[in-house]
Amino acid sequence: ALPHPGCTDIVCCIFFIVAIVGYVAVGILAWTHGDPRKVIYPTDSMGQYCGFGEKNERKKPLLFYFNMMKCASPMVLLEFQCPTPQVCVEKCPDRTMTLVTAVGKIESEDWGYYKSYCRADPGTKSVPQILQEKLCPAYLISSKPCKAFRCFPSLGKKGEVITVGDQETFNDGDKIRDAKDLVAGMKNATIVMEGRQVAMKIFEDYTKSWYWILICLLIAVVVSLIFIVLLRYLAGIMVWVMIVMVIAVFAYGIVHCSIKYVNLKDTPGANITLQQLGFQPDFSVYLHIRQTWLAFIIILAILEVIIIIVLIFLRNRIRIAVELMKEASRAVGYVMSSLFYPIFTFFLLTIVIAYWGVTAVFLSTSSEPVYKVFNETVCPHARETCIPENFTLSNMKRDCPRSECLFAFYGGETPYHKYLIFLQFYNVFLFFWCANFVTALGQMTLAGAFASYYWAPNKPNDMPAFPLCASLGRSLRYHTGSLAFGSLILAIVQIIRVLLEYIDHKLKGAENKFAKFLLCCLKCCFWCLEKFIKFMNRNTYIMVAIYGKNFCRSARDAFFLLMRNVIRVVVLDKVTDFILFLGKLLIVGLVGKFFFFFFFNQRENEIMTVLVGSYLIAHGFFSVYAMCVDTLFLCFLEDLERNDGSPERPYLMSENLLNVLKKKNQAN
Repeated sequence: ALPHPGCTDIVCCIFFIVAIVGYVAVGILAWTHGDPRKVIYPTDSMGQYCGFGEKNERKKPLLFYFNMMKCASPMVLLEFQCPTPQVCVEKCPDRTMTLVTAVGKIESEDWGYYKSYCRADPGTKSVPQILQEKLCPAYLISSKPCKAFRCFPSLGKKGEVITVGDQETFNDGDKIRDAKDLVAGMKNATIVMEGRQVAMKIFEDYTKSWYWILICLLIAVVVSLIFIVLLRYLAGIMVWVMIVMVIAVFAYGIVHCSIKYVNLKDTPGANITLQQLGFQPDFSVYLHIRQTWLAFIIILAILEVIIIIVLIFLRNRIRIAVELMKEASRAVGYVMSSLFYPIFTFFLLTIVIAYWGVTAVFLSTSSEPVYKVFNETVCPHARETCIPENFTLSNMKRDCPRSECLFAFYGGETPYHKYLIFLQFYNVFLFFWCANFVTALGQMTLAGAFASYYWAPNKPNDMPAFPLCASLGRSLRYHTGSLAFGSLILAIVQIIRVLLEYIDHKLKGAENKFAKFLLCCLKCCFWCLEKFIKFMNRNTYIMVAIYGKNFCRSARDAFFLLMRNVIRVVVLDKVTDFILFLGKLLIVGLVGKFFFFFFFNQRENEIMTVLVGSYLIAHGFFSVYAMCVDTLFLCFLEDLERNDGSPERPYLMSENLLNVLKKKNQAN
């Protein structure tokens, strides 16, 4: 049995538990105040949700703007709200008419139709009264609903002239205007809702194709398991098969992209650049541009060349690494349950991600409706906060008779709303900490199981009956504090990187080149620091699993052990990591090709999801092998330093690993 003198890093364990309790409190606070409907449903001028609520309100899912041209104001991009009344309607207007025309036919069907787009029933009021009180729009324009549940004018083209409802002009109740006057307002309104439109587009795509995506991800699971089983028995052959197939898959990708690039040569509109096209919510549009396929060709060709060059230089080292993988295959064979441990890690990570996402949504929607003064002319109270219930009797209305108190955005002035940004920060920080803790728990659990295999004098008789469960129990009982300590260090670096990205986003328009250079250097340094900490944490957890020491002592021992054997680290450990990485790429390529061939015509936008999901699944299964190799490698180095192979101090490594050592010495 591995030595475990007692609990390690108790102070950090207590601190982590307190932080988790605080995280739960933040979640409860967010769920109490939040309302996700603010993200899902559009909101009218009174802060009411369109398509949600009472029976009558549910029948009105669309938002209608009284005067779309008011959205052309630059303040729209600052306030994220058009300075015109907005009402929830059952359907968008399908005809063009003015208020004067409709009132003139008060007994006709037109007036009843027109009143359905009013904020309230105007009764027998005159047209000037209706417009002054802004009860009804001055005009209606033939419109169509967009995917963000807004009514936008039905713009078209006759030659080079913009039309609305097949007409080049329209009457706004005051004068005849050109249809092109609506374009600026529509652009600003589109910017306001663009993020939501993209999210809805992605959501709609997933609802239509989730079962095909799930099938492909299940195929990725099956292929990964087949590869792992084959590695157990045919490690040497499988490594070279993986290498050849990876090169073949990349070559096929280059050929396929080249064919697409050539076929689009004479296609109208295919020769525009990605910069000219700009951002499009429908990502399939990019696949009809030649420059997209050219970029794919360049990326795949560069990767192909890099892989071939690396393989040429490492061909001798790969033979040695294959022997280490064979030994890892034997260890995995004795601890077969370790292959399914990534499912447990994935389950815990899903809980962490779901909790963070739900809490973030509730925090971002836990504000209250804020109303502001909007006026068409100069007003001293413009953009000031107002109360709609008593606005008509207020001094603001008296000073600005034509002003309106309209819903602007969600916010608040209570202490809770003032510290909302800190709660969001706490939510992100705890997300990083918890996600890193779950990953660290998996690494230490696997390391303990495989270390028990290595240090067993008689394999497998001297191994625990259930090595994985025993290792998980030791990790949680004795080393929760050490896991929390390492995860905390990594989370601090990650949150600093997030802050640097935020600052970089804010400084994009700045002209200070020194500040940009300094920020770029900081981002690079912290990226390197994060990679180094991940590497050291991984080896530290292995040492904690072997000796049961605290995090700092284990980190020191792991660091100096690796430094004393730095050549072996590069020769064996990193070459093995490269081979496993090629295996991941092969699985992604096979599953991606399958999805591309069978579902490309119907599922263009989902292929990226399949590729990323397949890589994560392959990474989950191959991470078991990688952890096994790292653990055996560290135990191997410890064995070399503690023992000399004599009868008094015999090596505990297997004959195969001893052969690896001899081959390595011969290679050097």
